[in-house]
Amino acid sequence: MKKYKYEAVNINKKKFTGTFLAENERDLASQLAKQNLYLISAKVTSDEVRPSFFSVGGRVKMVDLTAFCRQFSIMLNSGMSIVQTLDVLKAQDYDRFFKSILENVYEDVKTGVMLSDALAKHKKVFPNFFKSMIKVGEASGKLDVVMVSLADYYDNDAALKKKTKGALAYPIMLLMMTIGIVVLMMLFVVPTFKDTLNDMNVEMPPLTQAIADLSDFVKLEWKKILVVIGSLVALIFLYSRTEKGKYTFDTLAINFPLLKTINIAKITARFARGFSLLLSSGMDIIEAMEEISAVIGNRNVEKRFKQAIEDVRQGMTLTMAFESYKLFPDILIQMVSVGERTASLEEVLSRSCAFFDEQADSAIKAFTSAISPIMLLIMGGVVGVLFIAIYSPMLQIMTTIGK
Repeated sequence: MKKYKYEAVNINKKKFTGTFLAENERDLASQLAKQNLYLISAKVTSDEVRPSFFSVGGRVKMVDLTAFCRQFSIMLNSGMSIVQTLDVLKAQDYDRFFKSILENVYEDVKTGVMLSDALAKHKKVFPNFFKSMIKVGEASGKLDVVMVSLADYYDNDAALKKKTKGALAYPIMLLMMTIGIVVLMMLFVVPTFKDTLNDMNVEMPPLTQAIADLSDFVKLEWKKILVVIGSLVALIFLYSRTEKGKYTFDTLAINFPLLKTINIAKITARFARGFSLLLSSGMDIIEAMEEISAVIGNRNVEKRFKQAIEDVRQGMTLTMAFESYKLFPDILIQMVSVGERTASLEEVLSRSCAFFDEQADSAIKAFTSAISPIMLLIMGGVVGVLFIAIYSPMLQIMTTIGK
């Protein structure tokens, strides 16, 4: 994406100048035309803007977006206009890519473009959920409230992701240590003991012989082994990038023992918070369901959720639709049922957010408590087998000498 300095005119031939991020001049002209501006000239500035390493896929970093939402709300509450707020925020210490986007948005809003429309031009930069909420906030006149709610939403979502990554870090570290120990023993320790036993004309027990043969194979064919492992990893990675692969891995995520509890709890917490936020902003149930389906974060659940949307559109209650497609845990479905019967769905879900956050947190702690001893047992078992295979012949020799 390039940063252009442009000159354009409106229908009354009034000139406008500014900067804009676009893929090329045609894209720039198209975007300006949506504002009833007609491009006269444009040139790429010296600083072509690229997403930072952490701005995955050209998207703004969540930490910057969260800070932006919170600061935006504070400034609006202090009496500043949207244009003044953007003018201040674009100079803040954000990621360079995000600052350039904000400059673009500021230039648009300054000419009278709605904030939601200015943000919508950057399709791949801002999450759809964020853009939808901004549009709702403008329509309801509660943009400051929506911004605070969005900041809280992204804060909680980021905290949940951080805890999940933390829970997975320890077992992954143990697994890597186990693999490292096995490789070192196979390449260096086992061959040395094998040579020693051969020099002493000692017959190796079946387990030791099997380990020694495996060691010889690893030393002899290590290049082929690396090629096979590398190929498998590459194939899995490429498959995971396809829609079918993403769906498969998402299905595994909600069905694989130990991990499924965490992932279902995360999906439930994200849905409760996001759906209550959309409803509180004035969206009707169908519209809110369509928006929240994009942020559920699991393609398997999302597919069933979209089927539930169609059923609700045909007159089915949320409770019945959720039960029919087994979308969420029973406790959430019961809360939705209470909310529908009492016409307080938004309030019920809003109050339940903390409960589902705790459920997700408990699931993560339970996973950590369960996986740690399992990984230690696996690590101890592998190292123990190697230790027995290596030292049992030596013990046999010492026993023979003792006799």
